[in-house]
Amino acid sequence: MFVIGLGTAVPPDRYTQRECYDVLHASHLFQSLQPRSRMLLRKVLRGANGIETRHLALNPLAEGLDVSPDTLHARFARHAPTLATQAAERALADAGCAARDIDALVISTCTGYLCPGLTSYVTERLGLRLGVFALDLVGQGCGAALPSWRTAEALLAGGRAGRVLSVCVEVCSAATYFDDDPGVLISACLFGDGAGAAVLSREPAGHSRRVEWKTAVSVLKPAQRDQLRFEQRGGMLRNVLTVEVPALAAQAVAEILDQALTQAPVSRGEIRGWMMHAGGRDVLNALRLKLGLTPEDLRWSSEVLRDHGNMSSASVYFTLQRALAGGAPAGWWWLSSFGAGFSCHGALLQVE
Repeated sequence: MFVIGLGTAVPPDRYTQRECYDVLHASHLFQSLQPRSRMLLRKVLRGANGIETRHLALNPLAEGLDVSPDTLHARFARHAPTLATQAAERALADAGCAARDIDALVISTCTGYLCPGLTSYVTERLGLRLGVFALDLVGQGCGAALPSWRTAEALLAGGRAGRVLSVCVEVCSAATYFDDDPGVLISACLFGDGAGAAVLSREPAGHSRRVEWKTAVSVLKPAQRDQLRFEQRGGMLRNVLTVEVPALAAQAVAEILDQALTQAPVSRGEIRGWMMHAGGRDVLNALRLKLGLTPEDLRWSSEVLRDHGNMSSASVYFTLQRALAGGAPAGWWWLSSFGAGFSCHGALLQVE
């Protein structure tokens, strides 16, 4: 399978972490929190946490303080189809494909729910063939991109499709929650909105860098499910984020990397590019230490985190796109995503 086109999209409004803190600090919601919680928000939003700006589907920014269920759902319903379509259009343009060339559409999200799903809206807006195979995937959290690509791989290998359009879209501002739990508050400071899309094909593109998906490995750890997940409370999604997540992610990535290197077979020293889900500063630091990497190895993930925050499942599209555009060296690349479940996914790519 080959990645022949990539596209990304974010809402037009971009805010610094300081701007987010100032709006929150001036609100009644801020005053309702315990002093310890207010101190945590100040530390995260005004300190050096690896994030400088985030794109959010909020205008003005104070809209983010309205966390009623109906408001959050309306925000997702309005922005998710638009962001998904924009990213998909850009991926098609990058691949040099027309909408009629797409045989299957796979869309993943975890920050909202629509029925019919997002594929209905994106199929219509892109003008895809009405007979296109359309699949909506939910509940996979930040790790969803690679399972989506593995679905595409199966469709391509089975002869069911020649080109698959895979989209991950997250309106994290539609899954905002505030209370005195540290994980909930850090989540509100960490996540941004965005969408990523890829055109995946049995044949390589002739007009851009050759990116071949060679082998992939996944692991599910149900015993760790409660370390990172969404739960429903008061009709809204509430993110459960524990302090164990960075170490858990690092250990899981190390495990599946070893499996993938055995299957390829490729030696660890042959990997020239490291494309990790930009889950947060502490996550990237844990990955760097566990895998023996340098800050330069993780520069693409760190740049995405700096400019966009954690965009959940869309993040790895941004990281891969940035590495390709930035001239990352050819050779073997490791692409990895992880999230709710606890789930972890990785793939070896051969890039020319």
